[in-house]
Amino acid sequence: MILVTGGCFQGKKAYAYERFAICEEEGVDGAVCPMEALYSARLCYHFHEYIRRMMESGQEWSFERLKKENPQIVIVTNELGYGVVPVDAFDRAYREKTGRICCEIAKESSEVHRVICGIGTVIKHD
Repeated sequence: MILVTGGCFQGKKAYAYERFAICEEEGVDGAVCPMEALYSARLCYHFHEYIRRMMESGQEWSFERLKKENPQIVIVTNELGYGVVPVDAFDRAYREKTGRICCEIAKESSEVHRVICGIGTVIKHD
């Protein structure tokens, strides 16, 4: 598993496709893909939006399932922990859950990359 993170509009998706030689057809958009697509896709971008959809529909996150069914996935997500704390209670809970899930993924990932201005920096490599 590989995690690619960074701020909004920093070139994370393009970086991940190029760096890991993944075809566009192998990736899914977490904002709109079927929920089950996470367990078979080679890459999932907008993963933070996948988490939002999961929370809105009342589904529970299972890292164990992802590790078992799709351990080679590349996950691309926005870093939501910087900036102004949302006023809305759901948005605060979403931001916190996304951060905690991404910490869990980063801990177990073989690599973690942070992308700024389209330039990736490896911050973890086992």
